[in-house]
Amino acid sequence: MSLPALRVGVIGAGRVGAVLAARLRDAGHEVVAAAGASDATLGRIAALLPGVPNDKPTAVARACDLLLLTVPDDMLDNVVTTLAGAGALREGQLVVHTSGRHGLAVLEPARAAGARTAAIHPAMTFTGTALDLDRLSGCVFGLTAGAGEREVAERVVADLGGRAMWVPEEMRTLYHAGLAHGANHLVTLVTEAMEVLAAAGADDPAGTLRPLLVAALDNALEHGDAALTGPIVRGDVGTVRAHLDDITANAPQTKASYVALARATLGRAVTDGRIVPLRAMRIHELLDEHSAPDPARPVAPARPNEPAVTRESR
Repeated sequence: MSLPALRVGVIGAGRVGAVLAARLRDAGHEVVAAAGASDATLGRIAALLPGVPNDKPTAVARACDLLLLTVPDDMLDNVVTTLAGAGALREGQLVVHTSGRHGLAVLEPARAAGARTAAIHPAMTFTGTALDLDRLSGCVFGLTAGAGEREVAERVVADLGGRAMWVPEEMRTLYHAGLAHGANHLVTLVTEAMEVLAAAGADDPAGTLRPLLVAALDNALEHGDAALTGPIVRGDVGTVRAHLDDITANAPQTKASYVALARATLGRAVTDGRIVPLRAMRIHELLDEHSAPDPARPVAPARPNEPAVTRESR
């Protein structure tokens, strides 16, 4: 069930805010004002919210019925406190933030001012362009709201084209950690894999990886640990040793994550009995060898009034 038409304001109209506001406008709401300072943000307002004025945050808050706070996590508390202190929030207004980490506690100044509050986090990565509008369809939103705001929060998500997933207040950070571990660290992993392939001479590392990664991701989402393949699960000690030797020689910046993920993979393979203990122990010892400090690595000079940091003291 959709919301009645609301006047929407967005503070922090960056990659997320401009897209969400544009989607709400497509659902029949009026976006009355946006706040942003950087050139990139102003460009997004012009591209996704043409005709919407850019104003100072207090003016945006006073002008709307639904206020979207799409600022960085570390700024959120200060923004809410400042708006409440300036008297820019009012009774019955719906104040929503899109932080994954935060829940309702950070919105307490708004609630104390009489506003209705909710945390609505889209579990998606954003480009900040019109491409994101269709991607919101079916996107899961992590919701946290009081009993009186649950229905309106779900209706906001419905107008955004998403699906609601309720997250308890005390589990917001853990929920966000799961998303960050899966998505942000995946980007690092894939980028490092492309660097290794480039070092091996691949002229199109992305094209080489794409079919393999798409299949691996689909299989992992469908089957979990049962989708694991490769030398760790097979117990191929020699292959793992050769990998580490060549990575050390040609792409050393990727070795730490290779070792860490190999160790995690080994632990999961041991737990479900897919590798015999003797082979697991040999791989574990090999990974330990490559986790040891490099004796050729220079020791960082001590800063003034600080003790020297040696390999032994790390």
